[in-house]
Amino acid sequence: MRVKDLIGSKLKRALAAITVAAGLFAVSAVQAAETIKVGVLHSLSGTMAISETVLKDVTLMAIDEINAKGGVMGKKLEAVVVDPASNWPLFAEKARELIAQKKVSVVFGCWTSVSRKSVLPVFEELNSLLFYPVQYEGEELSKNVFYTGAAPNQQAIPAVEYLMSKDGGGAKRWVLLGTDYVYPRTTNKILRAFLKSKGVADKDIDEKYTPFGHADYQTIVADIKKFSAGGKTAVVSTINGDSNVPFYKELGNQGLKAKDVPVVAFSVGEEELRGVDTKPLVGHLAAWNYFQSLKGPENDAFKKKWADYAKKKNIAGHKDKPITNDPMEAAYIGINMWAQAVEKAKSTDTDKVIAAMAGQTFKAPSGILSKMDEKNHHLHKAVFIGEVKADGQFNVVWKTPGAVKAKPWSPYIAGNDKKKDEPEMTAKKK
Repeated sequence: MRVKDLIGSKLKRALAAITVAAGLFAVSAVQAAETIKVGVLHSLSGTMAISETVLKDVTLMAIDEINAKGGVMGKKLEAVVVDPASNWPLFAEKARELIAQKKVSVVFGCWTSVSRKSVLPVFEELNSLLFYPVQYEGEELSKNVFYTGAAPNQQAIPAVEYLMSKDGGGAKRWVLLGTDYVYPRTTNKILRAFLKSKGVADKDIDEKYTPFGHADYQTIVADIKKFSAGGKTAVVSTINGDSNVPFYKELGNQGLKAKDVPVVAFSVGEEELRGVDTKPLVGHLAAWNYFQSLKGPENDAFKKKWADYAKKKNIAGHKDKPITNDPMEAAYIGINMWAQAVEKAKSTDTDKVIAAMAGQTFKAPSGILSKMDEKNHHLHKAVFIGEVKADGQFNVVWKTPGAVKAKPWSPYIAGNDKKKDEPEMTAKKK
């Protein structure tokens, strides 16, 4: 073979190889385009893992369920899971990674308000969507966030009103006890203003904070007992994360019973009570928009799905004793509503999905028809107050007649009456 022919033959083979490689790359690109990437941003390690890990799992369950029904717009959802590790600045880094590098269409995540505040500028700068599934302090409204947990008027205010009532024990003195960050401090600012509007004096309100991961509640519980000697007292707990375990253990150790000093918690549900001997805690309260113990076909179906999924995926703690809770329900509602909105918009474009989210409804596991408000990016939610039972479940002792519209701006904070009940629909510039 002549040199010229040899070079020509090699050149043809090289071109053929490049063509094949290009074809494979094109197929790969097409396959990638066949999925819709969704981000999952929950702490899987650190102080908040006790609460957040299960939200990652229930989000993945919902994704599997949606995919089994044909996906969204005929495309499968592809979860991209990251671990911000209970590290608030890392939440922002991971959010940017999900949106800018991983090219996700939406993010489901965060628990603490400090993590949400950390990521908020990223979502607004990059005009992406966050679905936030946990009760919070309000005083925020962003076009880039849908809040599927409760605002204060859907949890904190009704709980305190109940404790002030005859049925709730007629509390006159109040201990506001929380973890030291934005959610407890802002919620307690609202509650202090609310209590003052009801004639409660400053001397009858004791406000206390502990850092994340705090474990020694001996002195604090002793102080609560001493304070309660001055009149009928209730404790409003906004303790978050794994600190709840030593706090509730200390209540039991010091014999602080619900009939003497009831504790109502806003961040303690079935999952957080898993590691606690609940017998000494019988009668203490939690205010949520869902409890595992709610009766009804929607909740029966939700619990069965979760039990089957936990067993199939060998989820620690849940494969043998499956537990559901309020933020799990809120996360489940959020991803299903987003999927409905994408189908309606026929697009994952942020602004088109935002428009399609207005007025979306979903029959929630609670049995309530949850509706996304047409304007304020918050769900209309029913409110339930439950008493702790010996088995770690809750007996519902009070509930609203139906769903309550969220008030993101509390009327008990001065100046809020001038704020709009809808977000600015233009992206904020940095």
